[in-house]
Amino acid sequence: MQPVQAIARNVGHPARKVRRVTEVIRGRRVGEALAILKFLPNTPARDVYKVVASAAANAENNYEADPDALWVMNAVVDEGVTLKRMRVRSHGRASRIMRRSSHITITVTDDPADIPAGARRAARRQA
Repeated sequence: MQPVQAIARNVGHPARKVRRVTEVIRGRRVGEALAILKFLPNTPARDVYKVVASAAANAENNYEADPDALWVMNAVVDEGVTLKRMRVRSHGRASRIMRRSSHITITVTDDPADIPAGARRAARRQA
């Protein structure tokens, strides 16, 4: 089976904070990744959980892949749209507020040989 993707665009969390969550699940089995994401205290973990579940559902429905045999091959977080806002400050000044968003891309595969060596090593180290 070829690798299957799921993408969430303009998620309302900064890419820097979502990357901390995706580093934990890269190179792991999908079931294990979903269990980890369910109990992570970080708020972006909920959005990453939905994207991983969607990627697994895409593989199951479109390619008849076994959901228990899927691995998280890659997890990429890119910066999305930044909304620029102003906050009133003293003496008639204003400061800028940057509301950042991100794009989350999760790739799953059923062949563990497709996983990059660095991701496999990192998953083993965290276990």
